[in-house]
Amino acid sequence: MRKEEKQNEYFLTESPILSALVKLALPITASSFFSTAYNLTDMMWIGRLGSVAVAAVGAGSMFLWFTNAFAVLSRMGGQVYAAQCLGRREIRRAKEYAWGALFLAAVFGLGAGSICVLFAEKLIRLLQIREPSTILLGKQYLTITAGFMAVPFLNQVLTGLYTAKGNSRLPLLANMSGLIANMVLDPLLILGIGPFPRMEVTGAAVATVTAQCISLLVFVTHMVMPGTSDINYWPPVSVSRRTLKDILKMGIPNALQSSAFCFFSMVLTSFSAGYGSGAVAVQRLGAQIESVTWNTADGFGSALNAFVGQNYGAGKMDRIRKGFLMSLLIVVSWGAFFTLLFLAFPKQIASVFFFEPEVISLFVSYLVIVGLSEPFMSAEITSGAALCGMGKTMIFSLTSIILTGSRIPLAWFLTRTGMGLNGIWWALTSTSIAKGIVLSLVFWIVCRRVERHSSQPSVSR
Repeated sequence: MRKEEKQNEYFLTESPILSALVKLALPITASSFFSTAYNLTDMMWIGRLGSVAVAAVGAGSMFLWFTNAFAVLSRMGGQVYAAQCLGRREIRRAKEYAWGALFLAAVFGLGAGSICVLFAEKLIRLLQIREPSTILLGKQYLTITAGFMAVPFLNQVLTGLYTAKGNSRLPLLANMSGLIANMVLDPLLILGIGPFPRMEVTGAAVATVTAQCISLLVFVTHMVMPGTSDINYWPPVSVSRRTLKDILKMGIPNALQSSAFCFFSMVLTSFSAGYGSGAVAVQRLGAQIESVTWNTADGFGSALNAFVGQNYGAGKMDRIRKGFLMSLLIVVSWGAFFTLLFLAFPKQIASVFFFEPEVISLFVSYLVIVGLSEPFMSAEITSGAALCGMGKTMIFSLTSIILTGSRIPLAWFLTRTGMGLNGIWWALTSTSIAKGIVLSLVFWIVCRRVERHSSQPSVSR
């Protein structure tokens, strides 16, 4: 490989802004689509088992989502500091932050996974789910997936670390490998095709865990190969306590925000459970459908986070502002497209995943109401990623927690005004709109304050 090709992982502070963002964002966005397809593949096959199975997987996944805050902590702390160090060309420090983040991900994954395995049934019951069959299936799914929780934690951190140095192609390869494995294993293990036994929800869990292990294998294989990059994180380096403290300090606000978001969603799920398993299934699958928009915005957000991190480390605030505007325009336009799609074809979309008429009707209402917030949700994700790239994780987290938390009293009020289940969906939509507007304004305020107090001049290329 030629020297100039090897150095392409430094391009985030040097090349034209749009080119830098697009080259980094496209593989991440494609990877996000694979992640969406990964989840929807599970739901499509599990949906054939009925709404009880979908609700059970959704209930178990809630706690995987909740504990994912520890992965967010490790990833955000490692990714932001690694990107900023690379922007300043402090390669040795970037490697130390990388290994500190991986160490924390492994420890947190083993600890949180063990707790979920030991208390799986009690955790499922916390969601106020009453049907014994849903509780049993949810316990089975949570026990298997939580037992391997350290694997997806490490995958997330490695995705962030490779993104921080401008390499988004490897995460795409790793996620695609896992998706292919999942697509092959799902029908075999869930429905019991050929020599495979019919495992139903248990089969979905086994397929998911196997796919995650394959993704991790791709990451590790690339990392240990000699000559893969001039900024390779291999071999391991010693990690100081100060480095671990830095990662924790940077990542804890994001972890709290992630946990709070999941907690609020769990409360809303308990509200939905009062309307039956069909309502829980709609909320679970609705989140997966929305992830087509969310993951795209998150893909550009991840690229922007690395872009902002490197340029913040290099003191190039003008590039940060321009990169933010370009990313915002792209993701908001994409969100608006899905708003139109959800409003125009809600029944057709619902019929792909559900077969019970009453559940299809519930899902149509969900898509029509929640679909209005897609552009604003995209703006929220983009603004939050930019703020975190500058290390302003506390500002982003506090703003997000306050506005997301308002969903609980709002949903409680709206469901008692005669709106019923639709009141929950309107609470989701209105708060997403508010978060998109507020966080975009917060980003510009922070930018002005940083420039005002910065001792380094703003440079644009």
